[in-house]
Amino acid sequence: MLSKLWTRLRELVRTLWREVAKFGVVGAAAFVVDSGVWWWLMHGPMEGSNVKSKIVAGIVATLFSWLANRLWTFRQHRNGNKVRELVMFLIMNAIGLGIQAFCVFVCQYWMGLDDQRSVFIAGNVIGLFFGTVFRYFAYRFWVFQSHLDGAPDHAEAPALITGEMPYVPNERHRLAPEDASTPQAPRGADAGHERAG
Repeated sequence: MLSKLWTRLRELVRTLWREVAKFGVVGAAAFVVDSGVWWWLMHGPMEGSNVKSKIVAGIVATLFSWLANRLWTFRQHRNGNKVRELVMFLIMNAIGLGIQAFCVFVCQYWMGLDDQRSVFIAGNVIGLFFGTVFRYFAYRFWVFQSHLDGAPDHAEAPALITGEMPYVPNERHRLAPEDASTPQAPRGADAGHERAG
């Protein structure tokens, strides 16, 4: 059981590591943008409104992330329907942003830790980790799904995660349209004609 899971995880990493590496670089840059904007807002225009400032900073970082991922990470698999891609991207990032904001909410209002350091760790360490994991799989299997599923270097990824290999018909069993429409004579009849000739 564990050996199969390890093998599946290893094959998944082998298949997606380049994409994950690019996503990580973009995520690190977005983290800098998010952290810088949030820290500035907490000490400036939105001082005292930690949750709201986190949301604003997240929106700025989301726009940066969309441009970077579209132009670099997934540039070969961009969706032809830009409107659908952008809407799906925003929806998934809104959920990821909600995960981060919820961590800030829990820290400040449920745990009573309202100092800026604790709130910052809750939003941009714990919340960012869970939000980033969600975002990657959301991009991978929903936002860019149509193009990634058809790409040769990504075709095996869903099977590696689910453990179910897709069914690929054997070429010998495929019939051309003209062959399928033309009835074939029994072999016995063909053999009889050959002997008669």
